[in-house]
Amino acid sequence: MSIEIESYKLGDIRVVVTETDNPQRVNIHCSDGEYQHEFTARVYEYENYRRLMNQRIVERFGAAGNPGN
Repeated sequence: MSIEIESYKLGDIRVVVTETDNPQRVNIHCSDGEYQHEFTARVYEYENYRRLMNQRIVERFGAAGNPGN
């Protein structure tokens, strides 16, 4: 099982960051109860571009809830 690094909420979206087998990457799992998305990112990107990553997560979940947009 992966070791959890951090978990937090972006509104209704729960974000869980865990370690991967590669020490230079992290796994990011996002869920709002209805939709789920999981992706990996470099540790550097996670540490230095977290605000942009969070903005994109919120945008994508908003688009998933409104498929006409």
